[in-house]
Amino acid sequence: MAMAAVRVAPRLRSLPLLLLGPDAAAAHRGCSSCGGSLAAVAPAPVRGMSSSSPSSVSPSPYTTLVGRVSCEREIKKSKFIAIAAPVPDERAAMSFLNEVSDPRATHNCWAYKLGEQFRYNDDGEPSSTAGKPIYSAIISSGIDMVMVVVIRYFGGIKLGTGGLVRAYGGVASECLKDAPTCLVKPKARVGMEVPFDLLGTIYHQLQHYQAEDIKQDYDTGKDGTVMVMFKLEYEKVENLGNAVNSACSRKIELLL
Repeated sequence: MAMAAVRVAPRLRSLPLLLLGPDAAAAHRGCSSCGGSLAAVAPAPVRGMSSSSPSSVSPSPYTTLVGRVSCEREIKKSKFIAIAAPVPDERAAMSFLNEVSDPRATHNCWAYKLGEQFRYNDDGEPSSTAGKPIYSAIISSGIDMVMVVVIRYFGGIKLGTGGLVRAYGGVASECLKDAPTCLVKPKARVGMEVPFDLLGTIYHQLQHYQAEDIKQDYDTGKDGTVMVMFKLEYEKVENLGNAVNSACSRKIELLL
């Protein structure tokens, strides 16, 4: 069987799609969540950042959190509250930071990981004693597309650099440990120019391969042809193309 023709068109570009489970209520572990009103804060200067390389045509599945989780610990009279959540991009990460940060706290330290991109911030703690340990906890957990904010209320006893690293890294690790997760399979936006007489055959194949968000555009500039657009797991695109060509007995290109 001939391989399916798959090409990237200017009109349709591949789009990673984060699919999480149903909206989940915050899952809390530890003693209790922080009380009082939380106000938005502007992110402080960032320490450490790695830019991601261009996305591959077929991004790999990854594990992320199902919903928000939190954990609280008291260490030498200082209260540490870690709050983690899945985030699809940097904008969502900063929005989450603004939502959960407490301006009354001594420090609001944080880190996030978005594929190859990451950022972390010490928020006034000694260099690399807060944000970096939080980021290391994220790496160790194997969870991606996630942000962790650790809020500290100083209790009067200094912990020292080593103590801070253990405190921030430890509470972040505890927050992520055993947190509900899900496997995310990125999806591509795919298009096909389909003759009217083959629409029934095409839709049968789309249903079989569990395509989602199917739409039609009749403004193709070609008589008797419609552009069918849908979302499909990257790993299924080639197989769908082969099935379509076989069922239609002709070559129909899949546009990414």
